[in-house]
Amino acid sequence: MQQLEQDLKAALSAAIQQVFGAAVPAEQLTIQPTRKDFAGTFTLVTFPLTKALGKGPEQIGQALGEWLQANEARVSGFNVVKGFLNLEVADAEWLRLLRQLRAQDIATPVQTGGPQRVVVEYSSPNTNKPLHLGHLRNNFLGYSVAEILKATGATVTKANLVNDRGIHICKSMLAYQQYGQGETPQSAGIKGDHLIGKYYVLFEKHYREQVRQLEAEGVSNEVAKREAPLMRHAQEMLLQWEAGDEEVVSLWRQMNGWVYEGFNDTYQRIGVDFDKFYYESETYLLGKERVEEGLDKGVFFRKDDGSVWVDLTDEGLDQKLLLRADGTSVYMTQDLGTAELKYQDYQYDSSVYVIADEQNYHMQVLKLVLKKLGKPYADAIYHLSYGMVDLPSGKMKSREGTVVDADELVQEVTDAAKQTTAELGKIEGLSEQEANQLFHTLGLGALKYYLLKVDPKKRMLFDPNESVQLQGHTGPFIQYTHARISQLRRKAAEMGIRPELTEGVATLHETERDVVQALASYASAVAEAARTYSPAVIAQYAYDLAKTYNRFYTEVPVLPEPDAAKRSLRVALSAQVADTLRQSLKLLGITAPERM
Repeated sequence: MQQLEQDLKAALSAAIQQVFGAAVPAEQLTIQPTRKDFAGTFTLVTFPLTKALGKGPEQIGQALGEWLQANEARVSGFNVVKGFLNLEVADAEWLRLLRQLRAQDIATPVQTGGPQRVVVEYSSPNTNKPLHLGHLRNNFLGYSVAEILKATGATVTKANLVNDRGIHICKSMLAYQQYGQGETPQSAGIKGDHLIGKYYVLFEKHYREQVRQLEAEGVSNEVAKREAPLMRHAQEMLLQWEAGDEEVVSLWRQMNGWVYEGFNDTYQRIGVDFDKFYYESETYLLGKERVEEGLDKGVFFRKDDGSVWVDLTDEGLDQKLLLRADGTSVYMTQDLGTAELKYQDYQYDSSVYVIADEQNYHMQVLKLVLKKLGKPYADAIYHLSYGMVDLPSGKMKSREGTVVDADELVQEVTDAAKQTTAELGKIEGLSEQEANQLFHTLGLGALKYYLLKVDPKKRMLFDPNESVQLQGHTGPFIQYTHARISQLRRKAAEMGIRPELTEGVATLHETERDVVQALASYASAVAEAARTYSPAVIAQYAYDLAKTYNRFYTEVPVLPEPDAAKRSLRVALSAQVADTLRQSLKLLGITAPERM
């Protein structure tokens, strides 16, 4: 479509020269898709030409339209609506485009001129709780953005920074130490990440009780939070961990090991993967070195209590803590180390951080601190800031246990897909294993599409009931369209119908033109999604393509078509739609089933 657009601009420039004797370079002309309620494919707005050509906008449109229809083979017709010249593309051009698409591999990289070495960091879980709904949006976004960037020919590394150390980890460890009584995932009969999450919630429960008790004794809330015995004990445990205390480190390794087993199981179930894992326990020491470097360079300063800070007031921010007074690191410390490690490993042109918008300030500070340190990769950092996911009942809070658990949610949508599919009687001929795999594919497709079809920047409300609906603007609707075409292709093969374009077809039905136009827009959708880091662009494209195809499918016969040339063309058109839908869904991390 981009080439067709450029060709039409060149033809318009030639028409202006021939009709009006004026030179208007093609690159100065802007054409846009024609509105759905008018005939045409591309529209030229003629108002900007009135001064240069000395004519009214409608006169200009009429004169250019007549010249193009007479002299440009790609244009079959036109209409003028006030200052808008709507150009209709000839069927021969749509057939040429379809042949071109059929000859190409749909997976051929879409060249965009964007960054070529990219690290996409996503998931980044804490080892004190299982993955929840918010993590799912993060994982699906990160995985999809990585796949979209790969589709532009970039070399992409999927990275996962595991938050495996810090005060929050010590809270779970301390609660387990005091209340666990030697419980294990095996003895409890639950996944390791769920077991550790239970103790994180338990810590908060007892900690709050201690805070309330201190407040009842007349202590202020701020002091009570700081001086509660459990909190002081957790801070002591963090110091012991950083000092390498054997007992504390042994407990830390054991509990993290349980969590990793649980995480890996969830990652496999939700269909995401990683090329590289980083661990904060391995990056914070390098971060401390960068803090010392900043002190040596005079860009950081040490306060009287020994804590280290950076002053960002000249950049419109404030002072930011980089190292605590007791020498323990904060998130910023280890983020400095991780950014350097990633650059050492991959020499990236772009380092994408998929992190919720609650961390906008943190990411802004990270970039500024790296600039102050003179790091060459500071400008390569890109924060893919996404909106949080809320529940109808309010914000999710892990410490209170008010989260939608990822594992439970995946099971819920799988069960919903099973119920809906069974009601529609769509599983005849499938074995129990095949049917269960289909239910998981549909349920996960519904969930991923629900979370990815919304622009990442937008905060979204998650309604569990709405998410599992398998009709309307959903992933399963697109999956069903793919399965329908797959069945059509199987029947066509049985009938000996080859998906090919012959010279026997000269004219197209309106819906056929619409389908070819939609197919030809795939590359621009990928380019736009990569430019904006937005899987929502691909989600909308796949939905629009599926809708356009289904309109075609209901309005013209495919296999029952008596004309052999048209029949073969429509099978070929259907096959191209299926291939494009499958590739589009793949970029979203969604499987396109062959049968439903």
